Amino acid sequence: MDIFTKCFELTKPKEFRKKGIYPYFHCLETRQDKEVIMEGNRKIMLGSNNYLGLTTCPEVIDAAQKALSKYGTGCSGSRFLNGTIDLHYELENELANFLHKDGAVIFSTGFMSNLGIISAIVGKNDYVICDKENHASIYDGCKLSYGTMLRYNHSDMDQLEKQLQKVPEGSGCLIVTDGIFSMRGDLAKLPEIVSLAKKYGARVMVDDAHSLGVIGKGGRGTASYFGLENEVDIYMGTFSKSLASLGGYMAADFKIVDFVRHSSRPFIFSASLPPASTASALAALRYLENHPELPEKLKSISDYARKAYERNNIAFYPGITPIVPIYTKDSEYTLRLATNLYNSGVYVNPVLPPATPENECLLRTSLMATVTEDLVDEAAIIIAKEIAKLDKHEQ
Repeated sequence: MDIFTKCFELTKPKEFRKKGIYPYFHCLETRQDKEVIMEGNRKIMLGSNNYLGLTTCPEVIDAAQKALSKYGTGCSGSRFLNGTIDLHYELENELANFLHKDGAVIFSTGFMSNLGIISAIVGKNDYVICDKENHASIYDGCKLSYGTMLRYNHSDMDQLEKQLQKVPEGSGCLIVTDGIFSMRGDLAKLPEIVSLAKKYGARVMVDDAHSLGVIGKGGRGTASYFGLENEVDIYMGTFSKSLASLGGYMAADFKIVDFVRHSSRPFIFSASLPPASTASALAALRYLENHPELPEKLKSISDYARKAYERNNIAFYPGITPIVPIYTKDSEYTLRLATNLYNSGVYVNPVLPPATPENECLLRTSLMATVTEDLVDEAAIIIAKEIAKLDKHEQ
């Protein structure tokens, strides 16, 4: 059989394009901001992970420009060899201090962070246990490891305990969970996870990609939010969201970090984070430290959005994070609504299986600290109007 057969048999994108509801790869023509121009038209941006709005922060932009002038466009190699600059060390040290950990190491992407951490930590006779709704990068990190992966139903602590009971005595075990789950915006049951980990001698790793800058004291993430900073062994996070850049990190005890530095193939064999990206992440982190009110501002506008949805009879998944999903159930309905909203000036993210269970599709709306109440009100009215129009057409 021709190895390309699968490529020729991929039909869904073609079907969606033919129906005019293909939702991906819309071209952004301005900065990532609360209002943008996409393909020539104004859109209210409710589909960004730029939670603190720092992609347009003058201090962050200035830091990136200065690094570009001083260091050039890239480092040309891995951190092990010729790819380490002083900015890498500065960012790692300040991350460790901010997150109250002994050490930190940065990776070139967030996806690579999970690949690099999990594949290094989880060895041949070890076990890694995952929430079924963890990010794809966590799953791929588990596949890249030589350990055994077990899964539990989303936030099902009884099933997590049953999986922990399957781990043979003498085997190491790592429980990995998203802090804030990226699609529904709900929080991990971290107190229960930590308690079970202690009971069964497991370690805990939290993916704070959507939590850094969002929850916890000063935006320090999920463990800080629950008062469990000393109980979580490994933090992972990204720079592409609240820190307005590119890359990712691990923060943990120095010995654990040093082990990953010398054992992680994705880290060792990848080119290092470019100077401008490193400088912008560092400047964004410093800006967050100097403006600890930003996460509260983000929470305030997110709560306002939920109230605006309620006023307009828009059904959404409740929560406390800037991710506010609108439930749409059916795949084609979801794509049609997303397309209609896009054409009416509101950008959202349609989420389909396998990112959600079958018939549990949603439109993922997400807020930024810089979004105004007027923009939220305008968007909510448009969303309600387009839902009513589509529902009438579907009847």
